[in-house]
Amino acid sequence: MALNGLTNRLLGYPADARLLIVNADDFGMCHAVNEAVVRVLKEGIGRSTTLMVPCPWMLHATRFLADHPDVPFGVHLTVISEWPDYRWGPVAAREVVPSLVDEAGYFYSFERMAEFLVQVSLDQLEVEFRAQIEVVLAAGLRPTHLDWHCLRIGQRVDVFNLMLRLARDYGLALRVAGQSWIEMLQGQGLPTNDYDFLDSYGLEPAGKSARYAQILRELPVGLSEWAVHPGLDSAELLAIEPGGNHIRQTDFDFLMSPQAQDIVREQGIVLLDYRALQAAWNAQ
Repeated sequence: MALNGLTNRLLGYPADARLLIVNADDFGMCHAVNEAVVRVLKEGIGRSTTLMVPCPWMLHATRFLADHPDVPFGVHLTVISEWPDYRWGPVAAREVVPSLVDEAGYFYSFERMAEFLVQVSLDQLEVEFRAQIEVVLAAGLRPTHLDWHCLRIGQRVDVFNLMLRLARDYGLALRVAGQSWIEMLQGQGLPTNDYDFLDSYGLEPAGKSARYAQILRELPVGLSEWAVHPGLDSAELLAIEPGGNHIRQTDFDFLMSPQAQDIVREQGIVLLDYRALQAAWNAQ
């Protein structure tokens, strides 16, 4: 059962409604991801995406969003660069945010995240987060929410509070991870996902379609969110992500499948995006 039915009520749905946001993360990472995200949004069960502003294929992604203003999207706040041969760094000048970059001038790798979080300046983190949001706004785009890329903030209340403050400053909703923070925000009358979001990287590629189908059929009452990572199993993606490209292809395959659409319809699941949450947050 949803925590208290707050989200369903504030979004105008019956207490027993099963709501689901399917958000395609990592838009802008590379062409293989961009192509998959676009197809999932146009033809599959994906309903929104999130843009990685520092990445090489961001311009391609922003052109699509500018040409399709009806596509809801968020800013995928990015301060981790996880692939050894395909890296990115800050939007802000490196000399302004030195605690965000490693010895080579790129964002820290996933493996060094603990080291990064110990020494990062919260003020510099805010400078970079704001710079990424401002790039999107300067392009004439209007995001719906904030979420983040790879960052494992754990109990870093200060980092979470920074993201929350930025969401409020810019009139956006925020993806929420962890029951304690879900309960805190819902306690303030803000609708959020009722359960910790599903990260598709936590599902094994083998048998993933069957697992997705089971999760859909067992979807609980209230608002759930899937953070999915569609991508095409191309030479480009294999070179970038040799150990994980099949994760993205299997996401794409299920999200595009007739089976997924059939289950959503048969189960009466309501597919949403963050526009509904954004409107409710801004009404507070």
